[in-house]
Amino acid sequence: MVRSFGLLAAFGLLCSPALAQDEVSDAPNAQESASAPEAKTPKIAPPKAEKASAVPPTIPTENFAGRSLFWNAKLSPNGSRMSFLRRSKEGQGQFAILRLADMDFDRVIAMPKDYDIEWYRWVTDEKLLISVSTAGNFFGDEVRYTRLIYMNPNDGSFELLFKKYDAVRGDDVIHVAEDGSHILVAMQRTIYDYPSVMRHDLGGEGKIRVVQKPRDGVWNWVADNNGTVRMGTGWLRKRLRVFYRSDAQSKLKEIARIKREDDEDGYWDAVQIVSGSDQGYVLSEGENGRVGLRLFDFAKREDVETVYEHPDWDIDTVTLRKGEPFAAFYTADRDEVHWFDEKTAKQYAGLRKALGDLEIWVTSRSKDHSRMLVWAGSESDPGVLYLYDPDAKRLDQIAEYRPNLDFRMLAAPKPIEYKARDGVNIKGYLTLPMGREAKGLPLILMPHGGPYGVRDKLAYNDEVQLLANRGYAVLQPNFRGSGGYGDAFFELGAGQIGRGMQDDLDDAMDWAVTEGIADPSRVCVVGSSYGGYAAIWAVLRNPDRYRCGASWAGVTDWDKMIKYDRQFFGRQSFKRWRERVRGEGVESLDSVSPYRLAEGLKRPLLLAHGTEDSVVPIRQYRMFEKETREAVMPPTTLVIEGEGHSFSKPENEKAWYDALEEFLAEHNPTDPAN
Repeated sequence: MVRSFGLLAAFGLLCSPALAQDEVSDAPNAQESASAPEAKTPKIAPPKAEKASAVPPTIPTENFAGRSLFWNAKLSPNGSRMSFLRRSKEGQGQFAILRLADMDFDRVIAMPKDYDIEWYRWVTDEKLLISVSTAGNFFGDEVRYTRLIYMNPNDGSFELLFKKYDAVRGDDVIHVAEDGSHILVAMQRTIYDYPSVMRHDLGGEGKIRVVQKPRDGVWNWVADNNGTVRMGTGWLRKRLRVFYRSDAQSKLKEIARIKREDDEDGYWDAVQIVSGSDQGYVLSEGENGRVGLRLFDFAKREDVETVYEHPDWDIDTVTLRKGEPFAAFYTADRDEVHWFDEKTAKQYAGLRKALGDLEIWVTSRSKDHSRMLVWAGSESDPGVLYLYDPDAKRLDQIAEYRPNLDFRMLAAPKPIEYKARDGVNIKGYLTLPMGREAKGLPLILMPHGGPYGVRDKLAYNDEVQLLANRGYAVLQPNFRGSGGYGDAFFELGAGQIGRGMQDDLDDAMDWAVTEGIADPSRVCVVGSSYGGYAAIWAVLRNPDRYRCGASWAGVTDWDKMIKYDRQFFGRQSFKRWRERVRGEGVESLDSVSPYRLAEGLKRPLLLAHGTEDSVVPIRQYRMFEKETREAVMPPTTLVIEGEGHSFSKPENEKAWYDALEEFLAEHNPTDPAN
């Protein structure tokens, strides 16, 4: 649905977590998609129309899967150009730069076929950094190698940085010089080394020199805002080693060696050390178990003061400007922010007043803040991208994120809360189909992935909207172990995969039935990744409770999955992860692994996976599928060639949606007579 004329018809917005505090974006998370150059826009967008109350027409699956070929839009530092990523009709990745003065392309550069862009960043108006990844093999395991590309946006020339190194991760940028002259990157010089910190000049001869040699056990290096490497941390022989120095002239010394059982501080992460002092900012847990922003003395290893802590929610990320706190982001029912800058807080209030009852995020800013990209949307509206000139008070619509989706036909999720069987309060989100009485509805339980430290929130979700449009109520429980609710709730999930975490899903169904919302005979579980596991496990564990399940990229054997995960962790981090998944003293997860009980499948199951999944490898699918061939009811299967853990192509996402729709229509139809 087009709300007004657009200059562009589709750009998506993603922020690089690795560089978030150095960017000029205010948004805590990514927004996606939007539609291609057209005529000029009105000065201000028209007000939103009222939501329709009747049963909406069936929206084609391609409209939910049909993301734009454009995404990740950013302004250049001087605000004269906008860059974004897109795919050609042949599916080839492209990096494009558009001149805002005449809305014409400055250049479009094709990326190599086997490479994906992970993130990119404007360093100056003449320099860009691009992180790319490609599939590879590391001692028999499938991994994605990352590398940095330096690009001159004026002539389109490329240079691959760190050509001679063969480490898996080559894009860990820990500092970018203010003048764009160089970057600092933490990187293994060989696969047998711990990471060094290397300075790479941008431009000229591109000289490389080591500014910090590796230390045994140190995987994480922290630089201050002037680019001096000040701290390194990592686990070695069951001890957390912390190295620190006060300034560039001092030697790096080990200031702490903490046994894991002695470390009771919980979550702790250095945000930035302030140059010229021993103080800096960290995210750490307070006495109430909430993660807050604190000023920390690194030499004395003690808090100086709490800068900001929310009483109810963990702080997720922090943005700094010129070494000082600018914004602290947290997730309540939706993404929220505490502004340290009063001018910015007033600016957001003005934007909300102009655009109505919507979420507002500035996703990119020019360096002098004279131009901004603004996203406005909600959990039931994919949103609109605007170009904002604060001095002229001019707000021009650039793009709708889903021009083929009429936002008036989309359902509005609402927060809910229920008690689990052991008395724990569980929060979640319920989306009811439009135009239908909230009574005796077919229910889809949709557990999130992760599972630990991740959570659902009030945010637009294609799959939720697709199912609600088909007439299903959709319930997304944030089961124990989910993030954002404090350390105590997070720890409740330890060792509870397939057990207490699955009980929380059963209790969510019981809540919906008790409230009269759901028909107990028409409940299915649908999920991806961990949620896919939970869907498979639901129909194996409780076949009398659930009518069916549908899994995309679900885990089927936890012990094999844990072994596979080892490649992504350091030794001590892996042990902590393994103990969290298994539970203390548990040697095997066979009793909660679908693969081990596959022959007992007797409920309809849609089992789907991508062949190039590097997170949950395709062999997890293949093992389970083979074992279910003799089951009472073998699964319906879908394998998508070339697809990874998440959908990279609209046609692949559509294939999943089409299969899911057909499967549910057969095994859990919205017509109660069937």
